[in-house]
Amino acid sequence: MPTREEMDQEYCWKLEDIFETDELWMDSCTELEKGIEEFRELKGELSRGPEQMYQVLCKSDELQKRLESIYVYANQKYHQDTGNQRYQEMSGKAADLSVRLSDALSFVEPEILSVEDRVLEQWLADFEPLGGYRRYLEEEMRLKPHILSEEMEGVLARAGELGNSPQQIFMAFNNADIDFGTILDENDEEAVLTHGRYVTFMESRDRRVRKEAFQKLYETYGKHKNMLAATFAANLKQARFFASLRRYPSTLEAALDGGNIPVTVYHRLIEAVHDSLPAMYDYVALRKRLLKLDELHMYDVYVPMIERPEKEISFSEAREIVKSGLQVLGEDYTALLEEGFENGWIDVYENQGKRSGAYSWGAYGTHPYVLLNYSGNLNSVFTLAHEMGHAIHSYYSDHAQPYAYAGYRIFVAEVASTCNEALLIHYLLEQASGQEERAHLINYFLDQFKGTLFRQTMFAEFEQKAHEMLAESGSVSAQGLCELYYGLNQKYFGPDMVSDPEIALEWSRIPHFYTPFYVYQYATGFSAAIAISSKILRGEPGIVEKYKEFLSGGSSRDPIDLLKICGVDMTSKEPVAEALRVFAEYVGELDGMFRKF
Repeated sequence: MPTREEMDQEYCWKLEDIFETDELWMDSCTELEKGIEEFRELKGELSRGPEQMYQVLCKSDELQKRLESIYVYANQKYHQDTGNQRYQEMSGKAADLSVRLSDALSFVEPEILSVEDRVLEQWLADFEPLGGYRRYLEEEMRLKPHILSEEMEGVLARAGELGNSPQQIFMAFNNADIDFGTILDENDEEAVLTHGRYVTFMESRDRRVRKEAFQKLYETYGKHKNMLAATFAANLKQARFFASLRRYPSTLEAALDGGNIPVTVYHRLIEAVHDSLPAMYDYVALRKRLLKLDELHMYDVYVPMIERPEKEISFSEAREIVKSGLQVLGEDYTALLEEGFENGWIDVYENQGKRSGAYSWGAYGTHPYVLLNYSGNLNSVFTLAHEMGHAIHSYYSDHAQPYAYAGYRIFVAEVASTCNEALLIHYLLEQASGQEERAHLINYFLDQFKGTLFRQTMFAEFEQKAHEMLAESGSVSAQGLCELYYGLNQKYFGPDMVSDPEIALEWSRIPHFYTPFYVYQYATGFSAAIAISSKILRGEPGIVEKYKEFLSGGSSRDPIDLLKICGVDMTSKEPVAEALRVFAEYVGELDGMFRKF
């Protein structure tokens, strides 16, 4: 595994587009510290009149934009090498500045809410520039029952650092400290087991390799299960603490209320997936038959069902495949893809200490960034399409919206990325050279459904029950979490799957659980994306333009209303049910093809 210093810069992101040097980053930190102290002096100004309110809100945006650049730069430096002490410290400083700014801004909401609704409406009518903050102010009024006194808001802001601690502890352990050791690869050669390589090993045709990687990984987590349970329990408690103080009945309602998402959307997702579990069981039975196994184990879940030699796909080839697959979105979209490929948006390959997985992130005023751990297979190609979907979504919203509305809500965050994947799989299916290749691609698409719609819904149900467990008993244990997770795994995979004891520990390695009630949106986003991509592929008049309007919306409307631009209503069960019908149809097609072979 190469060190960061040994990486080819052609495949590394250009963080100098945010700050040319670490020294300039430090200068910006100093300026922000000064700005924070100056902002504290504006206390009392917001409620004096419309012009004063406008000036304070503008200053608040200015400080938050500066913090965003500082925070993103420091953390992406840290993520490219989590063992680097300098960037650990910079990340810590950025977190401290975030808490200090939150504390300084803590008087803003209470002062806004001290203005009577009728007076605020008159101010908006009298002073046109303030109208740019209309939606923000209306959202503040909607959330008024959950905004506390100025003193309490200050306390909560200062408590933010404590609230982030469980996630920071987990990230440090999971990315820098944990050591899985080595296994013997397909050539009986010793190979280091890492997060990135685990995924590759689990797709190996050699069942011994899959089993050894699976057991070695969970053996390692098992040695730390009590520490990980304590860390996760602390995360559950911090979520309950903040939800309770903000007068929410539950952590679920607190998490969804920021985007004005009805909790029924969460419950209907789980119900719709429960209704379609027979299709999942058919898929599991099909996988067992196609792999010709007497028993299907959890380490058999990711290997392709169709035995087809998968050639190494270079990153340059992946770029061209993605561009071709997304041409249906128009020349302006593919031009943005090319700009990202050529101009340092992407950090491509794994190196020692690099954060696992993949994500897109960035700061307002500069282009977005994508972190990959590209491994040269078909899944890596789809990951590239997925993360560039996030990045271009951010690009559209940043360029169409002012800072106050540029950041889109988490609920719609997975729509653009998954829509890219759906369009790409359709393109590849059309290009398939024969039945075997088509079967291979259907296998891949079914695995996306399994991993995104079914698996993430299982995660969502686990989260809900874990938070309820804490609320009911006041504590959670490693044993309790393992039993809960194991039971759900059995329920979602059904009778043809052997739920190995090790899988009970899977909850302990999922980073997204440290952002409470995030993962369900992968499933709802996947469903919405299937609906939108189907409209695009059918050539529905105006849908591409409507889709780009959606991408440009940021948070200028509620997420539910943004999706309605494209004719998708997530308050109904239909988008999820339709996606699950597509899944069942493809299971049936692949089953029919298998019976012909």
